[in-house]
Amino acid sequence: MAKLPVVSAREVIKVLRRLGFRIVRQTGGHIHLWHEEKRALVTLPNHPELVRGTLIAILKQARLSQEEFLKEL
Repeated sequence: MAKLPVVSAREVIKVLRRLGFRIVRQTGGHIHLWHEEKRALVTLPNHPELVRGTLIAILKQARLSQEEFLKEL
């Protein structure tokens, strides 16, 4: 398994939107995305750099594997 890179919230949002997620709202510094078919709500902080642990938690919420994410990145 490849090591996850440090990415920005903007980069993660681009990948998630390509995979069918859409932004539903922003609450303070957090952006919420929804995927209708997966019935998955993803909340991510709007930071210039996301720590790997935070990225892993976001991928779990989105029901994505690390490989799927890296392929779309």
